[in-house]
Amino acid sequence: MAKALAVKHKPKKNYRLLLMVFPFMLIVLLFNYVPIFGWIYSVYDYIPGVPLFECDFLGLDYFKLIFTDANVLRTLKNTAIFAVINIVLTPLPMLFAIMLNEIKNGAARKFIQTFTTLPNFISWVIIFSLAFGLFSTDGMLTQAMVNLGITDEAKSVLSSKESVYWFQTFLAQWKTLGWNAIIYLAAIAGIDQEQYEAAKVDGAGYFRCAIHVTLPAMLETYVVLFILNVGNFLNTGYEQYMLFKNSVTAPNIEVLDLYVYRIGLENMDYSYGVAISIIKSVVSIALVVFANLVAKKIRGNTVI
Repeated sequence: MAKALAVKHKPKKNYRLLLMVFPFMLIVLLFNYVPIFGWIYSVYDYIPGVPLFECDFLGLDYFKLIFTDANVLRTLKNTAIFAVINIVLTPLPMLFAIMLNEIKNGAARKFIQTFTTLPNFISWVIIFSLAFGLFSTDGMLTQAMVNLGITDEAKSVLSSKESVYWFQTFLAQWKTLGWNAIIYLAAIAGIDQEQYEAAKVDGAGYFRCAIHVTLPAMLETYVVLFILNVGNFLNTGYEQYMLFKNSVTAPNIEVLDLYVYRIGLENMDYSYGVAISIIKSVVSIALVVFANLVAKKIRGNTVI
């Protein structure tokens, strides 16, 4: 009888949820897994217009070339510098979310959050146009600094090789700070308010509540995002750097993704570009696994 009741009350499977997820699974399959079949181009000397299997088979020659190519080493150095700076600055969105949460005026908090999130939806083309209008030799801020006597002559930050790293980092942080803080604000919203009340009863002010209640509750989210950022160590993108690249800044601003874009699409050396992309993917996977093992060693449990 008990067995019959158990079978009778067995919950029905809800396939509607699966159907809701299916379009997103299809997008991931098409854009993340199907392109893996293109890795076969890396072992052939592919010539556009010629069937792949009629091209010369080179084996691992392109992979060997990567480790002797001076341009790869140069762009890898630039990529590593930008990536290390971005990893060091990963706490900024979390700190910004904590400070935003401490603003008690609801209208002011919403305005600041909206104002800092909007740049994420501005394309890099428009940001380059704004930067050119402000920081070029004839730009508004450059001319204002000359008129105020801060500098003796108009110097464009966009044409300064020494300013590439800090200036591009500033632009990237300005564009993504508010957007990256959203997930931390969601984590703050999930904190039990009784913890704040208990802390205030013990005499804690806003600062101590943020340090002893808000910050520890957000560390789990921070660790997950930090590991994902480590996995993207070599994936800096190319749009920003392609737009701001010029003959002066080229040695310092060309990153690995931009070099792959230039080799693969501009020079049409598809096979070599695919080979570099494969190495990037392998290194990214290795970094994620390594960061996950370190997290397990420190925290006692893994993230993935």
